[in-house]
Amino acid sequence: MSRVLPLRGTTLRERSAAALAGDGHLQASLRGTTDALDGRRRATLAELEDHEGLRRAARALRTDAIARLPELLAQVADRVEAAGGHVHFAADAREACDQVLAIAGRHGVARLVKSKSMVSEEIALNPRLQAAGIDVVETDLGEWAQQLDGEPPAHILGPALHKTKADWVRVLRLEGYDGGESAEAMTAFARRTLRERFLRADLGITGVNLAVAETGSLVVVSNEGNARLTAAAPPVHVALMGMERVAATWAEADLLLALLSRAGAGVSLATYVNCVTGPRRPGERDGPQELHLVVVDNGRSRILAGASREALNCIRCGACLNACPVYRQIGGHAYGTTYSGPIGAVLAPLLLEDVPEAAELSHASSLCGACWEACPVAIPLHELLLQGRAEGAGHDHAGERALWRAWAHAWSRPRSYALSGAPASLRAPATLVPPPFRAWAQGRELPRRDGPTFRERWRRGEVLDP
Repeated sequence: MSRVLPLRGTTLRERSAAALAGDGHLQASLRGTTDALDGRRRATLAELEDHEGLRRAARALRTDAIARLPELLAQVADRVEAAGGHVHFAADAREACDQVLAIAGRHGVARLVKSKSMVSEEIALNPRLQAAGIDVVETDLGEWAQQLDGEPPAHILGPALHKTKADWVRVLRLEGYDGGESAEAMTAFARRTLRERFLRADLGITGVNLAVAETGSLVVVSNEGNARLTAAAPPVHVALMGMERVAATWAEADLLLALLSRAGAGVSLATYVNCVTGPRRPGERDGPQELHLVVVDNGRSRILAGASREALNCIRCGACLNACPVYRQIGGHAYGTTYSGPIGAVLAPLLLEDVPEAAELSHASSLCGACWEACPVAIPLHELLLQGRAEGAGHDHAGERALWRAWAHAWSRPRSYALSGAPASLRAPATLVPPPFRAWAQGRELPRRDGPTFRERWRRGEVLDP
């Protein structure tokens, strides 16, 4: 039974407690998997002659693409249509879902398959399709497990990254699996079960990692063959794309794909890099008969016009999640949004302006900068998180602003500054925190000082070791 709490009507503390309830294996699972991914990331980046130079170049390319976004999107649309595809622009989640449902309705779709698409999660597409009586099957192995378990993805790259082998066995038994914890046995079962779904599907839905403007090609990256089958086996292919996922040229796409694979999965190149340019042509043996690209705004234009526009540079590798000490403790579900970790804590308040609870996520960070260091396009996530905190305080938290002003006043004077450190010598300092800060102190171990302070030693004239 899922313990995932919704974002609306809950706090980060409540969602974290729900995620961590139980036998405590979540943190061990997260630590093992994220350590492995981050270690592989570092190893593959070390193979590059000038990783930092490439990172700076990638940041510049993404920043330029976002600045030219209307122009590049128009070019993508022209090239996709010239290749025989259809392009639809959706202003928000409802319109995007309506467009997919309209395409499915015109073709009498009863069954469809999906490969991993964070945009489809963002717009809550699956519930809309299921409400229309369409059988929807996720075909990414992790997404499939999450769908069977009634949970949303817990990670941008690895949806079921938090699951143990025992969890996998439990979930796959819902589909008739009768084997043990062997990864080979579970994979073989999934292959047999899902292969029939590919062959029977009336429509396939994929995401888009990058759309290359110069040719109108849609690039979908995966480490499983499901994305290729989803795009090629059914007669109709619908590709969902956040409007920022554009590269001007193949040369730019080449650099971004190289860094994406290394940062996300710790490999020099993903196992499958699918490049789709229009539907099937005469004489071709596979591919869809009809291709639709749905370009989703859903708040991105608002971000584009704001101070945090560099968040749109993200290429969804998930490296910042693997490096983040907060994500590694609480997992993805505690964030309560499609995008978790540092990038989610930045994006969620920007995309969900009508959800007050989302503003709290900018505080789900230690501001250590590990996310920025891991980001392959050098997004200054720690700075954007501070920007989010400032905007939240400026809009809704007059009391918080007053407290910080009082803190600044106290720490700018020697006597009050000295008094502020007094509780650190006590054994239970959290109990002495005044009410405005008491909620912050819950769940935190405040530092306890042993021995005299620097000021006390200075007054005694003691010689201090360097």
